Amino acid sequence: MEESGGTGSGAAHAGAGAGAAGAYAAVVLAGGAARRLGGVDKMALRVGGRTLLDRVLRACRGAGQTVVVGPRRPTVRPVTWTREAPPGGGPVAALAAALPFTSAGTVVLLSADLPFLDDGTVRTLRAALAAAGDGVDGAMLVDGTGRDQPLVAAYRSESLRRGLALLAVEYGGVAGLPLRLLTGELTLVRSASGATFDCDTWEDLATARDRIREHGHVLDEWLAAVKEELGLDTEVDTRVLLDLARDAAHGVARPAAPLTTFLVGYAAGRAGGGPEAVAEAAHKVTALTERWAEEAAEEGRSGT
Repeated sequence: MEESGGTGSGAAHAGAGAGAAGAYAAVVLAGGAARRLGGVDKMALRVGGRTLLDRVLRACRGAGQTVVVGPRRPTVRPVTWTREAPPGGGPVAALAAALPFTSAGTVVLLSADLPFLDDGTVRTLRAALAAAGDGVDGAMLVDGTGRDQPLVAAYRSESLRRGLALLAVEYGGVAGLPLRLLTGELTLVRSASGATFDCDTWEDLATARDRIREHGHVLDEWLAAVKEELGLDTEVDTRVLLDLARDAAHGVARPAAPLTTFLVGYAAGRAGGGPEAVAEAAHKVTALTERWAEEAAEEGRSGT
């Protein structure tokens, strides 16, 4: 049964993104019991200020169709909701419930508890499948130990439909079947990625929260969270803005840094938004800070 989708504000929307030409479909499995977490609502747990489910939904935001299998809840973007039969019937049953709401030739199948999944990983999987040729049914990630991760993979939808139909005939249904019965009959290509880290325990959750605060990740994580909170999907060159903030702080005054970057963003928004508008506004203000600093230097020399 299909249920209405939701956004971060709770608005209803069904059949999200259906019919986008050439796009893939994303199927996100979000109905697990979270027994190792004491049965808490795992999908609502937050890493970097965003729920686990929303982090995965952002990673697959390029999908023409997104189906989430699990209890309905507010989400960062519109999705189509469905439930496996019976609820808790396992990943094969969940996939079988989702596929009728998709029409794309490629299905990206994802678990909803992958805090480090990003859109680059999704693109890599799709590209690997496309490059593999018609004789290959899917592209799957493996973890650091070489174990297959069938819930971080891109599959040809026809291969999934055919495999599910065969399992239903052989077993009289698909509820409770392990996913390996399906993927074991498919021809797959594989690649390794750190995006396979999932949150099954409280220790995993703590590790994920610690990792995003490491020096090399915290800025990107924070900016992604802010853009999500503000409903922005614009990619900007953060180096340009950081350089601008530095120049304003050094060439004018420290408080000028945040105020200047705010004004650059405001000007870019008035100009229509987008990376080009941000870059143009930043270029103008960078030149201004250079002129300002040069004047200050000249005054300093003349006063000596």
